[in-house]
Amino acid sequence: MNFDVHVLLLGITYSFIVIKVHSARNNNVSNSDSFVLSCGASSSAADDNGRNWIPDSKFLPSSDNSIVATAQSQDPSLPSTIPYMTARVFESESTYTFLVSPKTRHWIRLHFYPSSYNNLNSLNGLFSVTAGGFKLLIDFSVAITAQALTQAYIVREFSVIPIQSGILNLTFTPSSAYNGSFAFVNGIEIISTPEIFQAGPFVGFSDQSMEIEQNTMQTMIRLNVGGQYIPANNDSGFGRTWYDDSPYLFGAAFGVTSEADNNVKIKYPADLPEYIAPVNVYDTARSMGPNEKVNQNFNLTWVFQVDASYTYLVRFHFCDYQMSKVNQRVFTIFINNQTAFPDADVIGWANAIGVPVFKDFTIYVDDKGGGQLWVALHPNKTSKPEFYDVILNGLEVFKINDTKGNLAGPNPVPSPLAPAIDSQENRPFTPSKSSKRGLIIGAVVGAVVGFTMIIAFVAFLRRRERLAEGGNSSISGWLPIYGSSRSSETGTTVSSKSGGSSRISNFEQVSLADWALQCHARGALDNITDAFIKGEITPECLKHFAQTAVKCLSDQGIDRLSMGAVLWNLEYCLQLQNNPDGPELVAEQRANDAYNMHETLVTIGEEEEISKEVEDNSSNIIFSQIINSQGR
Repeated sequence: MNFDVHVLLLGITYSFIVIKVHSARNNNVSNSDSFVLSCGASSSAADDNGRNWIPDSKFLPSSDNSIVATAQSQDPSLPSTIPYMTARVFESESTYTFLVSPKTRHWIRLHFYPSSYNNLNSLNGLFSVTAGGFKLLIDFSVAITAQALTQAYIVREFSVIPIQSGILNLTFTPSSAYNGSFAFVNGIEIISTPEIFQAGPFVGFSDQSMEIEQNTMQTMIRLNVGGQYIPANNDSGFGRTWYDDSPYLFGAAFGVTSEADNNVKIKYPADLPEYIAPVNVYDTARSMGPNEKVNQNFNLTWVFQVDASYTYLVRFHFCDYQMSKVNQRVFTIFINNQTAFPDADVIGWANAIGVPVFKDFTIYVDDKGGGQLWVALHPNKTSKPEFYDVILNGLEVFKINDTKGNLAGPNPVPSPLAPAIDSQENRPFTPSKSSKRGLIIGAVVGAVVGFTMIIAFVAFLRRRERLAEGGNSSISGWLPIYGSSRSSETGTTVSSKSGGSSRISNFEQVSLADWALQCHARGALDNITDAFIKGEITPECLKHFAQTAVKCLSDQGIDRLSMGAVLWNLEYCLQLQNNPDGPELVAEQRANDAYNMHETLVTIGEEEEISKEVEDNSSNIIFSQIINSQGR
């Protein structure tokens, strides 16, 4: 190929950093008492995925305490204008009533978009929500939550036990603790489901399990591990959304992702209904990779922020489409430093290749660990398997109600770098340009600094190659920037120090770094990839590169990559690009060689200054998390 792959990767870096139920398929599931409501809408309409939403008015016995409103601004990262651009606003307690089957569970999904409605101050949107006698939310602030999570909209999902009366009341109550508070909601889904939960063994207590059937739960995490974003219309019956797992990986240990070959068909067993998870969850996976010696020295780990003082159900989805025999791949499952299962063997559970299976575990999260839930997998050495590796296809985390029927957690605390919400006037929920500039700088600087040395290093190599070939040493035309031409159309032009510039439409509407992260989570990397390199970069190279960039934008310093780790991952991407059909072990070795070169270019003192916080948790071989085999 006639292009410099180093520059190609850096070009994507630049683009990435400056940029974060249509009726569900039946699958033998009856959704006769399911409802998908666009609150405040006057007529039925379909969202961008073709899913139909109906008006909510007929489910309110009385609309005297509510008003309908239209959002005064539209964030470009909204997945669809429906249901987010209209809202039902409550100034006093109001209840929706739904006639439902008394024999089935129901998903309740609440959709919120914290815009300004009828000039109401978004910070006054503090309210509680109850359903079927359970407290789902208490003094919940959509505006603060969206600000803390740097998200344009918020979705809260709950699984409610069967309502014996057949009448499901969903009540919104403005907070009594704050003057002028109001409640609002943009969309409501009530989805009928069979019982999909069962007793789960209690981690840390080998002889105990927790009965789940009589509990209401909140969905905290739902991941398509090793795969792409799965929208609600592609779910297997319940309109669930499955997200990419890479933002939750701990440290630099990404592992490797894979997809089932065309000659391996995913076959659901007779006792596992297809609605448990869609086939797209089971035909992709994340594992450690082919280097058995390396694999034995670290865990493949995910970290989640959850509400302390609750019990959680953790559901693991497995499907091994690579192994075919028992004891070929055996590993240990850890949850919060405790052994959940010592010798997991997917083929041993499923009895065949390409057969899905899931395992549930329950664990109590106290307030001593900062409200974090760690999930880790490690090869089991004592079983002496044929391959020292792990595998995971999907992961779900559910919060279980406490003894008082409560599921509510505190509002998250926004980062100091997050744009402030103006609480003095009733104005749209739109941060000022100056506050956005601070957010973008804060989100981008850490990543940009990490790539500066590599840009200089690659520039040096490129210039040396050109001089050796007798070429022009001018840098124009190969730095990772666009041309300097400008357009007369409306938009914002972002200029680089070297004179290049690129236009970004609607810059005022959203943090570009957040947009990039959201595109990555939705599997929409094409939206942020330079058009000049589309089609030239291999899928695996792009995927691993995006994961590296996401790590560089992590909120916590310990999760960001060191300078050496960045170089290793970029070199690894280069090898994936140059040898798309070659063994990954070769790519790893060449990446290791690149890091050794890096060590000769950077003094020990400089390296420690650059990456002191991260290197304590990274190895000099592949910068993976090193831990003992007994868990964290």
